[in-house]
Amino acid sequence: MRQIKKTTLVLDAAKAKTNIARMKSKADAHGVLFRPHFKTHQSGLVGQWFRAAGVSAITVSSVDMAGYFAVHGWDDITIAFPLNIRQMDEINRLASRIRLTVIVDNLFQTTALTEKLQHPVNAMIELDVGHGRTGVAADDLGTVEALAASLTKSGKTNFSGFLTHAGQTYRAKGISAIEDIAATAYQRMAALRSKLGMEGLKLSWGDTPSCAMLPQLPPFDEWRPGNFVYFDVMQYHIGACRLEDVAVALYCPVVGVYRSRNQMVISGGAVHLSKDFIAADGGFSNYGYIVKPVEGGWGKPIAGAWLASLSQEHGVVNFLPGTPMPFAPGDLVGILPVHSCLTADAMGCLVTLDDETVPMFRSQYC
Repeated sequence: MRQIKKTTLVLDAAKAKTNIARMKSKADAHGVLFRPHFKTHQSGLVGQWFRAAGVSAITVSSVDMAGYFAVHGWDDITIAFPLNIRQMDEINRLASRIRLTVIVDNLFQTTALTEKLQHPVNAMIELDVGHGRTGVAADDLGTVEALAASLTKSGKTNFSGFLTHAGQTYRAKGISAIEDIAATAYQRMAALRSKLGMEGLKLSWGDTPSCAMLPQLPPFDEWRPGNFVYFDVMQYHIGACRLEDVAVALYCPVVGVYRSRNQMVISGGAVHLSKDFIAADGGFSNYGYIVKPVEGGWGKPIAGAWLASLSQEHGVVNFLPGTPMPFAPGDLVGILPVHSCLTADAMGCLVTLDDETVPMFRSQYC
């Protein structure tokens, strides 16, 4: 691949394509609609890999991202973020071109759809099944009934179902806890559907840990995982992937080696990686695994080395006393990111091992 001169996010395309194929095959085996979330890769090119695997419906995280992927030929898009009523003009433009699904969790949003929508859209009610972020509490039947009535009486909205993101699976301890989260969520969503007497409503589920780890999921109608396309150190710690499934590494120039304190400093900081970390054994924070770039990719994480701290542009790598430090200023070091979604978003584009530039929705570095 090209001579890398500055901090660069490198993608192993073969691993990403394998991750896509594996999740698509699992969704097909469950008989569900696979509607992957594109917020991790945010790339028209990577989107083509999904299309080649048989994907026809996608999820995004913003109105603007929906517009980007509509330009790239996707015509069945769910915006899995609460409706931003300030963007009704943009939503109308999208709805005139594609099959658009929006989500709501309050009557301000349904009123905006009734008053300002010019083209039909599908609308789903977002439910909170324990994550505590957005969505109507799954036991709040009154609010759900009010929202359903508002959507049903509107001539431009098709009330199509319930959507949830069980982000609490990222904090779950073990596969049994994740199984319990998924089962409880399904029971609550299905119970609401029955209480409304609308059995045709679909139940949309999305998170990588459950979709990747569970051998059998409850009978949701569609899955929306996203992080699985690249995976990361966080998913490895959860148990959702193997280290060899992680498809991205941030290549960083080494700018200083300080053997007296068993540290080196790299050009790779919070603006590249975010400040997500793993609370490792021994009470220290790990912001990424250290790997050495090799021909055709990168090696296994170096035992006794970890990305210990980040400032805006600097990253400090610690080595345990006695651990070899096989780097010198001017070398490249690879960092397996803790959170690939934020790393990809921060970098704005990637380079494959075959030297292909992978532009993204935010391509400020291309």
